[in-house]
Amino acid sequence: MSFHAWSIFALFWVVFVTTPGPNAVNCINNGMNLGMRRAMVGVLAILTQATLFLLLSALGITALIAASPMAFTAAKLIGAGFLIFLGLRGIWRAGTPVRVEERPARSVYLHALAIATINPKSVAGYLAAFSQFVQPDVPIWNQMLVIVPTALTLTALSYTGFTALGAGLGRAALGAVFNVWVRRIMGLCFIIYGVLLGSATTPARG
Repeated sequence: MSFHAWSIFALFWVVFVTTPGPNAVNCINNGMNLGMRRAMVGVLAILTQATLFLLLSALGITALIAASPMAFTAAKLIGAGFLIFLGLRGIWRAGTPVRVEERPARSVYLHALAIATINPKSVAGYLAAFSQFVQPDVPIWNQMLVIVPTALTLTALSYTGFTALGAGLGRAALGAVFNVWVRRIMGLCFIIYGVLLGSATTPARG
């Protein structure tokens, strides 16, 4: 991959991972409720998903799934239901005082991994990256040696930042009403993402 192609890809990925979505909302929520150290397990889960999606994209599996109306519809509905459930639960529990929870690391990890995996933004982003930035005349695995470290580094920096933002909000001397409304807004974000996912149009076949 040329430096020019890499710089364009890096810029795309910065925009991709810093645009708020379900992962960002979950990182902020984890930071508020778990504290920075415990919440970083969620970032690890996102990096796991990113690594998997990068490899699947290189093999063409993600594109194959997205091209199948039946598989896309099933994933879309499952993902929509899960996100809406998280949003409704977040709004319902918004009045509960924010506190550091003693959730097992495994629970935090699996929860974040599930959100990252069903995130429609992820599928769209990885497909865009591999359809626009991978050079067909260069061996794919040679390009992956550049793409993977770049993507994972930028992803880690972005979601660590979102987690730190949540941890900062959790530690700040905020009024109870403000905390409630922040958590309600985050819950509403999950519901909006779920509705958008559920109403997304099935990709057309080429």
